[in-house]
Amino acid sequence: MFLNILVNFILVLFVIIIAFSSIKIIRQATVGIVERLGKYHRTAEQGINVIIPFIDKFRAIIDMREQVIDFPPQPVITKDNVTMMIDTVVYYQVTDAFRYTYEIANAILAIENLTATTLRNIVGDLELDETLTSRDLVNTKLRAILDEATDKWGIKVNRVELKNILPPQDIQNAMEKQMRAEREKREAILIAEGQKTAAILEAEGRKQSAILNAEAVKEAEVREAEGSRQAQILKAEGEAQAILSVQKAFADSLVMIKEAGADDKVLALKTLETLKKVGDGQATKLFIPSDLAGLGGVFAALKETVTDKKAE
Repeated sequence: MFLNILVNFILVLFVIIIAFSSIKIIRQATVGIVERLGKYHRTAEQGINVIIPFIDKFRAIIDMREQVIDFPPQPVITKDNVTMMIDTVVYYQVTDAFRYTYEIANAILAIENLTATTLRNIVGDLELDETLTSRDLVNTKLRAILDEATDKWGIKVNRVELKNILPPQDIQNAMEKQMRAEREKREAILIAEGQKTAAILEAEGRKQSAILNAEAVKEAEVREAEGSRQAQILKAEGEAQAILSVQKAFADSLVMIKEAGADDKVLALKTLETLKKVGDGQATKLFIPSDLAGLGGVFAALKETVTDKKAE
């Protein structure tokens, strides 16, 4: 009885183990290669997959995501016989799990060796300076060659980057000296350009200042001349107005005397008063009648007036 129970327990346990071994879970972004009796049977996709125990077997689980490989530095000789150490980074992705499993034994080693030989061929056609300044060109050529060569392995090379390019130490020292000289040259050029610009700006400032000063002096002289001209005009107008006023007043006085019925004696006295002012310098102008005979009459009237005053 106990023996039967033990046998049944062992059978149940064996069935459970077989059942669990026949179920395989494939994770996301991976696939499995299933072989049946040593021959490729199918590609198992992500999720639960059931196989026949002892007949089917998972050969490999392939990661279908993009992967990156950082290869160690490789010695490369340029066209001008300079040996450099270059390390590369390759980004690749498995596109065909069947060919990746059965077409190549060690894909990573194959990609590494293919990258090294291809890199030597590309850099061998370039000189040192071209190699240092043409990384994009080298990356593009290297990626195209690797992608074409690995296509039959079910691999797609998405990108190749030259991580480091290390020339020999003596060349590095020479390059550092050259870069230092270039920097000093650029610095000297910038300083000279700055001084030139400053001198030009300063000269422009002095020129503008001189122009403004000259314009200010010119404007002041023009205003001063205009003021002097206006003053002379006003002075002349004032003198003319004064003369007119004096003449008008004299004419008015003569009219008033005439209207008052003054005789020649009064006129003679007014004439003498005017002559006296001329003699004293109080009058600057003397109007002499056009009839000189009239002037003699004035003096006769004046004599008669003086005689009458003495008789009194």
